[in-house]
Amino acid sequence: MSSATILKTPAALFPQPLRSRRPIPLDRLIVPLLTVLSLPLTGCRAKISEMPAGTPITIHPPLGLPAVPVPVDNQPTLQTVALGRRLFYEQRLSKDNSLSCASCHNPKLDFTDGRRVAKGVGGATGLRNVPTVLNAAYLPLLFWDGRAKDLEQQAGSPISDPIEMNQSHKVTVAKLARDPEYRTMFADAFGSSDITIGRVEKALASFERTLLSGNSAFDRYRYGGDNYALSPAQQRGLAIFIDPNKGNCAACHTIDPKYALFTDGKFHNIGVGVDDEGNLKDMGRYNQTHVDSDRGAFKTPTLRNIENTAPYMHDGSLQTLKEVVDFYAGGGNSNPYLDKDIRAIKLSGQDRADLVEFLKSLSGDLPSNAGPTEKR
Repeated sequence: MSSATILKTPAALFPQPLRSRRPIPLDRLIVPLLTVLSLPLTGCRAKISEMPAGTPITIHPPLGLPAVPVPVDNQPTLQTVALGRRLFYEQRLSKDNSLSCASCHNPKLDFTDGRRVAKGVGGATGLRNVPTVLNAAYLPLLFWDGRAKDLEQQAGSPISDPIEMNQSHKVTVAKLARDPEYRTMFADAFGSSDITIGRVEKALASFERTLLSGNSAFDRYRYGGDNYALSPAQQRGLAIFIDPNKGNCAACHTIDPKYALFTDGKFHNIGVGVDDEGNLKDMGRYNQTHVDSDRGAFKTPTLRNIENTAPYMHDGSLQTLKEVVDFYAGGGNSNPYLDKDIRAIKLSGQDRADLVEFLKSLSGDLPSNAGPTEKR
C-alpha cells in the first residue's frame, strides 16, 4: 500500500469534510484514524523469510580441498541439505515432469550426463557440454560463460531455461506446494511451509555444496605424504603438468601448496569451437561481458574426476583424454583471441601417455549420501 493511499483514506472516513471551517472534536478525528491504521494492508504481505532454519552443520572437505565457502544468508543445515537432495532428483521441476537436476548431473556418471551437449525437455538440444557439479562450491562463477554468481543463482536457471527444464518458477512453486510432504520439509528447513523459488534455490545450493570429491591418489601423494600413491608414469606426468616449459597445465588448472582445485575459475580462449574458416561458433564469456578479449573464452573446468566425465571441452568435441592432450600439444586452433598461454609444445609420445596417466590419478572419492532418497 502506498503512502498516498494512507494519507487519502482518513479523509474519506471523516464524518465532516476537512474543508469545513467548523472545528472537529478531537475524539471524532482519532477514532477514524485508528481505524485506518488497524486495517490490513490489502495486497501487501510480509516478505517470506528465506533464511535457513534447523540444525546447522559444517561441511568437512576431503583431503586435497580447502574449506567450503558458504554465503552468510545460506548457512547449511541438516534440513536444507535434505530438502535440496530431494529437490535435486525431483522431476516435477520440469515442464513435462520428465527431467530433474540429476538427469544432467547423474551421480553414476560423476554428476555429468555423458553426452556431447545437454538434452532438455521434449528432446531439445543444448548448446554446451554438461560440467560436473562436483566441487562446484568453490567456483567464483558458474556455467561455462560465468553467468551465475553463485550456486543459488545457478540452481534456478535450468528450471526456467526453455531448452532445459522449460518451466516457469511460478509453476514450479505451485507444483511443489500441492505436495504436503514438501510443505513439511520446507517448514523444517525454513521455519514455515511457504514455498518460494528463493527457498528452492537455497536448498539446492546447500545440497550441492556437499558434493565434494577429493582424497584421490594425487591428493594422497601431494598432501597425504604417501610417496607410493602415484605410479612412476603418473609422477612423470605430474612433472610435465606443472613444468611451465613443457605441459604448463597448472597455469590454469591450479595446484596450491595445501589444496588443489585444478581450476583458476577464470575464462580462457583455448581455440575450441572454431569452424573451418576460423570463426568462433560460440562467443562464450563475451555474451555476458561484451569485452572483446572474452570472445570464445570459457571457464576453466576442474580436472578432478576427469577420467570419468567424458566427453570434454565446452562443446563436447573431444572424446578421450589422449585427444585432449594432443589438442593442447598442438597449440589449439588459431584465432585472434587465443589465450597467450596456449601454444604448441613439444611432447613425446611417452610424455603424452604419462600426462594421461597423471590425469587419471585425479579421480577421487565420491560423496556419500548424495543419491536419491525414498519418500517419507
